Amino acid sequence: MAVFTSVTEEEARAWLARYPVGTLIELRGIAAGIENTNYFVTTSQGRFVLTLFEKLTRDELPFYIDLMSHLARDGVPCPRPIHDSDDNALGTLNGKPAALMTRLPGEAIVHPTTGHCAEVGDVLGRMHLAAMHFGDGPVNPRGRHWWHATAPLVLPFLDAPRQALLREELRYQDTVNLERLPRGPVHADLFRDNVLFEGKRMGGVIDFYFAGLDTFLYDLAVTLNDWCIDLATGQIVNDRAQALLAAYAARRPPGAAEQAAWPALLRAAALRFWLSRLHDFYLPRSGELIRAHDPEHFRRVLELRVAHATHPPLLG
Repeated sequence: MAVFTSVTEEEARAWLARYPVGTLIELRGIAAGIENTNYFVTTSQGRFVLTLFEKLTRDELPFYIDLMSHLARDGVPCPRPIHDSDDNALGTLNGKPAALMTRLPGEAIVHPTTGHCAEVGDVLGRMHLAAMHFGDGPVNPRGRHWWHATAPLVLPFLDAPRQALLREELRYQDTVNLERLPRGPVHADLFRDNVLFEGKRMGGVIDFYFAGLDTFLYDLAVTLNDWCIDLATGQIVNDRAQALLAAYAARRPPGAAEQAAWPALLRAAALRFWLSRLHDFYLPRSGELIRAHDPEHFRRVLELRVAHATHPPLLG
């Protein structure tokens, strides 16, 4: 969430006039993230988030808007799209598709406890159960097809050992058959900065704009690879991992095929974020308030998942 497209208070005030949210009090750009333009919006009737979509098209966006609406109706704590006077949840601002969402309480945390991880595992299980009843949608936009399209772009920037690691992991992942695994719409980016907490209490899950159809197990692997590791080393912290996995399994117990595929999906989740961070680091887009992540972090995570044959077991 960065600011690529500037919006003035005057422009925001005129745009918000179509929404039942009162009058604008404050407009503030959000610096975190790298995909969309986001502003905190405070009005006389509450706090909201205004998003201008920089990559997703108007034809693509109904999936994300509808998914959040569906999850919110099912009791999942996530942003709820606000509809304008014509009952549209998607508008246009400064030439970009734009939407207004409820702003969830709390802040992202850097150092989660086992309690935090249990809350995250529980909400992810709830999201997957609700997603089973959502219907069809686009495939994960950062899935296998994207890996193979992106790898040639970043390979020239890598030294020989990193090139070898990337090529070998792509080869390995192409041998993994995931057809038998349960799937549906997944968040696909449930990192620490996409979950808000007020102390020990979860405020909710945000930033669904990497969502798409994939295996639920991949979503779980992405989540564990961020919430349950030592940030300095990439090593899995076992008590946090067990807390997350136990809470998830209490909602949706993984089956035998998922048990067998678990190590491969932990590797796939690390590969995806190594590739995306390599791309954002070496081939950045211009914009304001952008913070690029260090690609070496997920290179280390991937190497650890490849080297270690044993992982925290799924609880089915």
